[in-house]
Amino acid sequence: MSRATDEPYQLRIRGMDCAEEVSLLKRELVPLLGDVDRLGFDLLNGKLTVDTSSLDVTYGDVLNAIERTGLKSESWRRDDVATRDQSFWERHQRSLLTAVSGMFGFAGLILQLWSTSNTDAVPLVSIVLYVIGIVAGLVMVLPKAWRSLVSLRPDMNLLMSVAVIGAVLIGEWFEGATVAFLFSFSLLLESWSVGRARRAIASLMDLSPPTAHFRDEKSGNVKDMAPADVPVGSTVVVRPGEKIPLDGRVISGVSGVNQAPITGESVPVEKESDDEVFAGTINGDGLLEIETTKAADDTTLARIIKMVGDAGSKRAPSEKWVEKFAAVYTPVVMIVALLMLVIPPLAFDGQWSDWFYRSLVLLVIACPCALVISTPVSVVAALASAARNGVLIKGGVFIELPAQLKAIAMDKTGTLTQGEPAVVDVVPMNGHNEAELLMRAGALELNSNHPLARAIVDEAKRRNIELAPAENFETIQGKGAAGVVNGKPFWLGSHRYLEQREQETPEVHDQLESMQEAGRTVVVVGNDEHICGFITLADAIRKETRNAISELHAAGIEKLVMLTGDNEGTAKTIAAEAGIDEVYAELLPEDKVTAIENLVKQHKYVAMIGDGVNDAPALARASLGLAMGAAGSDAAIETADIALMSDDLSKLPWLIYHSRRTLRIIRQNIGFSLAIKVLFVVLTFAGFASLWAAIAADMGASLLVIGNGLRLLKV
Repeated sequence: MSRATDEPYQLRIRGMDCAEEVSLLKRELVPLLGDVDRLGFDLLNGKLTVDTSSLDVTYGDVLNAIERTGLKSESWRRDDVATRDQSFWERHQRSLLTAVSGMFGFAGLILQLWSTSNTDAVPLVSIVLYVIGIVAGLVMVLPKAWRSLVSLRPDMNLLMSVAVIGAVLIGEWFEGATVAFLFSFSLLLESWSVGRARRAIASLMDLSPPTAHFRDEKSGNVKDMAPADVPVGSTVVVRPGEKIPLDGRVISGVSGVNQAPITGESVPVEKESDDEVFAGTINGDGLLEIETTKAADDTTLARIIKMVGDAGSKRAPSEKWVEKFAAVYTPVVMIVALLMLVIPPLAFDGQWSDWFYRSLVLLVIACPCALVISTPVSVVAALASAARNGVLIKGGVFIELPAQLKAIAMDKTGTLTQGEPAVVDVVPMNGHNEAELLMRAGALELNSNHPLARAIVDEAKRRNIELAPAENFETIQGKGAAGVVNGKPFWLGSHRYLEQREQETPEVHDQLESMQEAGRTVVVVGNDEHICGFITLADAIRKETRNAISELHAAGIEKLVMLTGDNEGTAKTIAAEAGIDEVYAELLPEDKVTAIENLVKQHKYVAMIGDGVNDAPALARASLGLAMGAAGSDAAIETADIALMSDDLSKLPWLIYHSRRTLRIIRQNIGFSLAIKVLFVVLTFAGFASLWAAIAADMGASLLVIGNGLRLLKV
């Protein structure tokens, strides 16, 4: 079978629930492909991605390698979910077998205790029940153990199988059945924990409504259709309380929209004409008509779902360390168990049966189950929790980096500031007041689409000043505007236009120059007799910026730097207002990259946060790239490792603390798992540990690390 495309193969692997299956697949596929980086594993969705580009490897070769692991594969469909098309037995096989194993093992014990025989022999009926319990507990484990044995790569399945078979050989039927049940139960817990995290992520898909109310442009009628069938640029109607089906722009109506599912904002955001809305957000009490701007598979929600789905294949450093550790640890344990079996009887005249039993106990307690599961569960839970909180982390590899940051570089416009001008000062002169000045400026700017004009009109409306368009309005190209307001002529323009009119005084000149040096844009209002006053505007700092910068300093970030293409005066003003440590102004995109490289040399772990296309190169160069997601450019969001979907800088210190909490829980899990191992190894050598106690301790450790990791699901 020849390869027709360079696109990676995408397969659904049935039963791929934990790191154990990933290891099996790697054993067969890495020798075939020659590079582990050609494989991508998405445990949450049971998806395997295989890149065979430039290799003489066919699709059939890949399928044959997967078949050798005993796992089943099939082509991945875009709308796949892990349990679709599965029978009841396939969905509940592990649960049912574990239940059978437990019930028959317990029944065997009851009959053994009830037996009136005075001999120590186990009754035949009890043996039969124990055997059924053991087979049920190991039926899903033995094939993997056999493949592990023949490939000379021992794993936890082989450890447990040897321990159970050894217990049976020395007549410890109850302990063999108990080990089989408890190991099966621990695997069930692992599968359940990954399933819970999978459901937490999959719940994102439920945010998108199944239908959209599409308005036909020709007839004006509204009909229901799937969001995927709605063309870009169409009009959809969203009724009160409904979910918005597609990204778009409000063309009619006013309503508060709950954006928490996408941005994590805690309060509804008021939406009116021309405001942007996102698929999956919830309309409030108003009726909205929305012009769609993106197709269903390109909405912000769709991209979040895709990025979170892909995140499972980008493993955290802790996960990689645990996997490498387990690969060395397991064969070492088997060698130590063999030495424990042989050396004491041969060298110290110990009893073979006693040391054989102790070596079995060592195999059981040394099983790295809790250790292997501790990290992926924590990472997946942390990713899901962050997504719920409006922070989209694109992989486990990026969940640990924020905890190590020493310096953060920030773009100014759209990151530290709102990205659009706002009125800062209204300075009336020559007997006029602020309301009069804003009313006249607003009348002259009412019908303009210029950002400065919109800012002045918005400020007038905010102060409840009634505006009527100026009469005899005319635009003075490149300079300003003029018109008649309440029967009197007025003009509006820049500082340069004021100079051209020769109405400027030295005092006014000095005042306006001072404002411009501080990064303000000045709009002067006057008439033929005198200057009425001036209005200063600036790209206003975000309301949360100061607190966010203060919290970042408190979190231990050593240096906060602003990188901007804006002029130096504006940059320094914003930096001083925000509390930024260092400013680099008038930068081109390549200059931002150079600045980031210098910061990396000084501090090693450096983040860059921005929202524009010109920020993308710097985002890619930083140790960690963060994009302001809701308003950010597609280039910035795609390049960044993490997106703050609410455009809220306060999420940045939250992310750092969340990362540190995740690392702390991972380290707790690893430390606890290893401590339990060491304790029982000591008890085993001393002869105080039993098979059932060892597996109970291992299962208890698994339960605790799973529960500890799942705490991260709480936002």
